[in-house]
Amino acid sequence: MILSELQFNTGNLEFLAKQVVEGFIIGLHKSPFHGFSVEFAEHRLYNPGDNLKHVDWKVFGKRDKMFVKRFEEETNLRCCIAIDTSTSMWLAKDNISKLQFSCLGATAIMQLLRKQLDASSLCLFSNEVHYHSPVKSSERHYKSLVTEMERLLANPPENKSTDLPAVLHQLAETLPKRSLLIVFSDFMDDLEKEEDFYLALQHLKFMKQEIIIFQVGDGKQEWEFEFENRPYQFVDLETGAKLKLNPKEVRPYYLEAISAYNQRLEEHCLQYNIDLIKTDIQLDINKILETYLIKRNKLM
Repeated sequence: MILSELQFNTGNLEFLAKQVVEGFIIGLHKSPFHGFSVEFAEHRLYNPGDNLKHVDWKVFGKRDKMFVKRFEEETNLRCCIAIDTSTSMWLAKDNISKLQFSCLGATAIMQLLRKQLDASSLCLFSNEVHYHSPVKSSERHYKSLVTEMERLLANPPENKSTDLPAVLHQLAETLPKRSLLIVFSDFMDDLEKEEDFYLALQHLKFMKQEIIIFQVGDGKQEWEFEFENRPYQFVDLETGAKLKLNPKEVRPYYLEAISAYNQRLEEHCLQYNIDLIKTDIQLDINKILETYLIKRNKLM
């Protein structure tokens, strides 16, 4: 898969941060710092030494007191896209794997951020962080991130497990504050780590990060457990463990367990104000992103 040759049609869509961000340059997103930009924020009393051109003379005429206008400074977004590269992400359907689908989504988002002059970085992880780029907004940097994803797709790893809590805790400590973190993963981690995963999300929110989760999976097989009525041998791609069974016999129990897990995940994301997008690899990634961005921008 040659990602560098793909062009995604983003039209007039914008990827705006929901919360204030701290960036490098003037941009589209609200900053926690005040300057003298476009959008009025508030008044404050004049202090000796303040520039007189920022005094609100209309208020002075009404109240006989000098007030200075303060404006909200807008800045550019710093976005880290983290992709799960564990072996389970290599599960493929119709010649596209969950990892390939995630890289397509990451490339589309990077193209949109580049168009907005926003800065992006790439994090590749499994049970630990294997690659983490600096945050930049240049064309050269974008091409280097795409090349890194192409290199990853050309060299499948061997039996790598996932440790989401450890990776997210590390990102919480290393990412610049008020960044946007986008995670692509199937979230098929050990259920014994589930509470640790929610603690890691809390850690990220405490560090004032905005989080978007793309839960990538094969909708029919992984979420609905639809198989033919015959015996199968299921193989755990991360541990190599094998299990022979008839899917029809265990499907009700599987659906009950996966539904309960997804409900817990949705509830925690709602509680922490995290966007959760279920991403079926059998659908069109362009349509998934377009639908999400339209909905997101309407709620801004």
